[in-house]
Amino acid sequence: MTWGEIAGLLAALAALALVAVLAVPLMKLGKVFDELSSVVRETNENSMPILVELKQTVEAANTELTKLGLVTEDVSHITNNAADITKDAARLSRLFSTVFTGTLVRTAALTHSVRRALGSSGKGNRSR
Repeated sequence: MTWGEIAGLLAALAALALVAVLAVPLMKLGKVFDELSSVVRETNENSMPILVELKQTVEAANTELTKLGLVTEDVSHITNNAADITKDAARLSRLFSTVFTGTLVRTAALTHSVRRALGSSGKGNRSR
């Protein structure tokens, strides 16, 4: 054997040792990838029912929000009608107050005038 053959043999043994040393981490890395793919597969299988349920929940929430929108519109109409009724009642109250107060004042004035007229004519007749 020559020095070249011995050097080639040592280089081959070194390459074989390097491959052996690198083979263990590569095999472990392969197991990690296998576990990772199984976790991804399980996550996919478990997430589909959750996503379906989430979709149903969002659809139900949208339906309820639509109903709530209708109720809000109805409340707005009722509030506007109540404001109109309140304004009309205030106007009617002012009108009634004006008419009733004016009539009471006139009636009181007439009554007072009649009393004074009767009172003065009655006193005058008694004093004679």
